[in-house]
Formats: sequence, C-alpha cells, structure tokens
Amino acid sequence: MKKCVAMLLTAAMVFSLVACGSSSSDTTTTTTEETEEEAAEETEEAEESTEAEETETASSGETVKVAFLTQSLSNASQAYAWTQFQAYAEEYGFEVTVFEEDYDAQNGASAIGTCISQGYAAICMNPTDPSALIPSIMEAREAGVLIGLYSSELPDGYDNTDYRDFMCGTDDYLFGQIAAQTLMEAFPDGANIVEVGGQSGHAAQINRHDGFMDEIEGSNITVLDSKDCEEWSSDDAMAIMEDFLVKYGDEIDAVYCHWDVGLTGCIEAIKAAGYDPTTIYSVGVDGCAIGFDQVKEGTQALCIGQSFSQMTIDAFDCITTLLAGEELESDVVWTEPQIITIDTVDDYPYPEW
Repeated sequence: MKKCVAMLLTAAMVFSLVACGSSSSDTTTTTTEETEEEAAEETEEAEESTEAEETETASSGETVKVAFLTQSLSNASQAYAWTQFQAYAEEYGFEVTVFEEDYDAQNGASAIGTCISQGYAAICMNPTDPSALIPSIMEAREAGVLIGLYSSELPDGYDNTDYRDFMCGTDDYLFGQIAAQTLMEAFPDGANIVEVGGQSGHAAQINRHDGFMDEIEGSNITVLDSKDCEEWSSDDAMAIMEDFLVKYGDEIDAVYCHWDVGLTGCIEAIKAAGYDPTTIYSVGVDGCAIGFDQVKEGTQALCIGQSFSQMTIDAFDCITTLLAGEELESDVVWTEPQIITIDTVDDYPYPEW
C-alpha cells in the first residue's frame, strides 16, 4: 500500500514539473515574438517618418540665393544680363539679387560682405575693378561662397583659380584679334585707324586692346592714336573721337571702338565734324540692338556679338554642379562670338537689349 502511495506521489511531482516547464516556455516564446513585432513596427514608423520629412523638404523647394554684382545697370549690357538672371532663376531654383557698384569698388566690397552675412550660395560678378575686390573675394571663398566671374575675367597677373571658382563669358582677347583681322582684310594695302577703348583698367578693355594690338603687329595697319574712356560711356567715346578728328581729320580710315554703344558716340562725332560715317570703316563689340541697327544702316561695318543668355545659363550650370559636390569639366566657359556684318545680320535673332 505504502509503495502505491509513494508511486502516486512521485508521478504527481513529475507531472507538475513538466506542466510548469511547458508553461514557462510558452510564456517566454510569446513575449519574444511580441517584442520583435513591436520593434519592427517602431522601425517601420520611424522610416516612414523620415521619408515623410525628406519628401516635405524636397517639396518645399528651398531656394538657393545667388547674387549678381555688376558695375552699374546704366551699362546696357549689364542691365540686359540682369534680365537674364531673372529669366532663368526659377528654372534652377535660384533666388537672385542684383548689387550695383555704381562704378565704386567700395560698394562692391560692401555687397560681398552682405552676401556673406546673409548666406548667399554664390556671387556672379562683373565689377568695376576686380583686383580691388580680392580681399573681399577671398573672405567670401573662405566662408564657402562660390565666386564666379561673369562676362569678364580677372586681369592678367592673377592666378584665377585662387580667386574664383569659375568664369563664364567671352574671350575679349579673341574679340580684339577678330577686329584686327577684319581691318587687315578690309584694307590689304594698309590703313590709318584710331582706337576708342572701353573703361580704363577693366578686364574687357585691357583684353580687347591687347588682342587687337598683338594681332596687327607687323602688319601695314597704322594706329594713329588710342585712348580709353573713364567709364563705359557713349559721351566719353564721343569726346575722344571728336579730339581724334581734330588731330587727324581726313587721315582716319577706320575706328575700332570697344563697344557698340560707345561706337554710337563716335559716329555722332563723325557726323558733327561733317564727315559721312559710312565712309569710315567702324568696328564695335557687344552685339546689342544698337550695333545691329548701325550695321543695317551702314555706319558700322562689323559688330562682334556675345550672348548674355548663354552666358547666364553657363554660370547657373556651374553653380548647380558645384553645389552638388561635383567637379566642373572646365572652370572657364567661353561663349562663341557672333560675326555680324551686313551679309550676316539677318542670320541672328534681333537682340533684346
């Protein structure tokens, strides 16, 4: 009997242990599965939240602040360039602002300081005197602001890559060469010419002069006189041409002026002096509406044009590439010159400036 009771007690204890073990195992499994499911749900929710935030940021389309620093909007080419900045800004997601120097480098330095303090991403500049802005340019670059030269490069003597990230514009030295080549072809037996330069010390003035003088060296073209303007002013060009006409009169066969609007002043001086402007071979640079009109009326033999629309697109492409952390194929992008004569003037769209 006692043996039977002992056996029954032993069986009961074994059953109890098995039951307890089974219950503990089930509880642990259930708890682990619930924890993993909850963790997975939290991770999914976090990912969805992050994606939503990224989508919201992308859709907000935060604009990039880009400045256009120019000598003055009284300069017709720069006034038109500013319209192109505004025309293409939205396409690139840029917010553009213009800063005028009013031909005073101190205003340019102040504008660069403003761009630094207000978080501008890039500055495109065609200033009065780029060399005077070197300290401000270096400060901007150290602050992470992209610096792009627009229309004109820094003067010779500077390692440009130290002072700017890119340059989009026209090869003014080439423009001077084209002017010289055209005059040599027009006067194979030689000619006497006068040169009316642009704003003294400006990169465009320097390069348009140097390209011209280097190209005619050794030819039978004689430069009677050459003088630069204080500003890109038609009145300045007119006054210089008046002096040339007093000094040289009938000796002048041709005039090379660094910009079309300046050439207008030269043409007015020729008329006022009693000469027929169609008999003096005139060459100008820019490709503005006035240049086209003067070519059509026969008072300007050659207009060497530049596209500010393409120049702006090139500059915006450079900014976009650099902001994306990518390298430029080249830090200099030249726009092709337009050779506008009475025979080709109708091949180009009439300028909007």
